[in-house]
Amino acid sequence: MAKTIGIIAIKGGVGKTSVSASLAADLANRHKKKVLLIDANYSAPNLGLHMDIVEPVKTIHDVLSGKADISHAIHSRYGVDVIPGSFVHNKDLNHFKLKSRIGKIKDNYDFVVIDSSPSMNDEILSAMLASDNLFVVTTPDYPTLSCSLKAAKLAKERGVPISGIIINKIRNPRYELELEEIESAVGIPVVAKIKDDPTHVEALFTRIPASVYNKNSRFSKEIGRLSDAIAGEKTQTSFWRKLFSMRFGKEEINRQVLREDFYKSMFEEE
Repeated sequence: MAKTIGIIAIKGGVGKTSVSASLAADLANRHKKKVLLIDANYSAPNLGLHMDIVEPVKTIHDVLSGKADISHAIHSRYGVDVIPGSFVHNKDLNHFKLKSRIGKIKDNYDFVVIDSSPSMNDEILSAMLASDNLFVVTTPDYPTLSCSLKAAKLAKERGVPISGIIINKIRNPRYELELEEIESAVGIPVVAKIKDDPTHVEALFTRIPASVYNKNSRFSKEIGRLSDAIAGEKTQTSFWRKLFSMRFGKEEINRQVLREDFYKSMFEEE
């Protein structure tokens, strides 16, 4: 059975959609998983632009409004099945139909990745309730961390586990929060640390997921390590790291725990 992964953030500009698109593409292309990627940012959908879907015929809006079956809204790009959003839809939607709609085709996939809204409203709540596990994307600063605390509280209230925090756009650690500070404040393990990288900006311009656009970028490599853990695969350690016995970061230890938890939960479901 597929595992549904929600990628959330309660602040725009942290790279949530870049992470969603790249994670889905990496799971599909490197791990040969069948992946469905859904835009659940209903008010401001832009996942399609990351996946080179500029003018979709059917969208998640059509699915939730009852105008289209979910199977008819799928677009295939970069090895991933994608359900984009509509830029022009302005009618009311029942956001909470998302889980039941996904349920119709969930068994066709290994993973369903949901890119959520960055606003504390019914949109993000619908993504949370449709997910088996959540990951919070944040940047290492106080304003964004305070938003992440709100996301963690809401998810806890709804009984949806947050599997980890993804710290993105690390620029100058001297003036940014450290991993330990973030974990202590939020009470959630950090599973990825991504230094600021122009790759995801370039990838968006070309409408190619960063993990496909430049596989060797810092952004793509860290997404790949997270993807390894989610897929239950071991990350290959470089020759130089083995040679000099470089110390593993806390996020790498957290990913090992994540790998074991995902494997255990998927085994129990089977």
